[in-house]
Amino acid sequence: MGTRKIGIYGKGGIGKSTTCQNMAAALAHYFHKKVMIHGCDPKADATRLILGGKPQETVLDLLREEGEENLTLDRVVKVGFGGIRCVESGGPEPGVGCAGRGVITAINLMEELEGYPEDLDFLFFDVLGDVVCGGFAMPVREGKAQEIYIVASGEMMAIYAANNICRGMTKYAQRTGVRLGGIICNSRKVDREEEIMQEFCERLGTQMIMFVPRDNIVQKAEFNRQTVVQFDPEHPQAQAYRELARRIIENEHFVIPKPLTMPELEELVVKYGIV
Repeated sequence: MGTRKIGIYGKGGIGKSTTCQNMAAALAHYFHKKVMIHGCDPKADATRLILGGKPQETVLDLLREEGEENLTLDRVVKVGFGGIRCVESGGPEPGVGCAGRGVITAINLMEELEGYPEDLDFLFFDVLGDVVCGGFAMPVREGKAQEIYIVASGEMMAIYAANNICRGMTKYAQRTGVRLGGIICNSRKVDREEEIMQEFCERLGTQMIMFVPRDNIVQKAEFNRQTVVQFDPEHPQAQAYRELARRIIENEHFVIPKPLTMPELEELVVKYGIV
């Protein structure tokens, strides 16, 4: 079986990068998988915990400062916890240029440099926000990712963003073959959270692949610039990420989602008392 190429999407601040890094760490640590993360957020923080907080030179920074001829894999790809390979696209200078186009440039350059080894088990694209910008939609639009997982919670805006991502997916699914693997609920401990997420997933035609509990050890590990899996691999939170990794490995339920209309979304959030 070849590399499983996975896009991780979700609204800003939902814990997408933290979830992705802990999931990647669990795949490497508990299941001995070969994993790579390509961070597609201009903040370049999608691999920070895997690399122990070490600064990561980004593809776009090197391209801007030294030119394409000086851009080599050993400069932009770093290896962190569990042998996980890490690369960050980076972004333009603040107020100048388009970060979405930077994602396109960085992925194309990595492919030209053969920067995604053929023996990888998992390649994750950690993508900013929802699919509203052509650049950030690239892993979906160009078929770079074959599977999409959306990190969400029971909060209203997280549900809206997840639905919007599904709307974007449906535009490209038939042409590229990209499919939704499920929703990862990164709990915010809101009332009836698991119930609303379960119904939301059912209406989309997908699964809630994991309800990840909320625990302060996530922040404690981050203060120590580590994933929970590295910081305390026996902790129940680390075991939750282990279970998430197992479910990703074994998942065979891939669908073209059926996004809800705005009236249907409003009805759903009112039903569970979110508004």
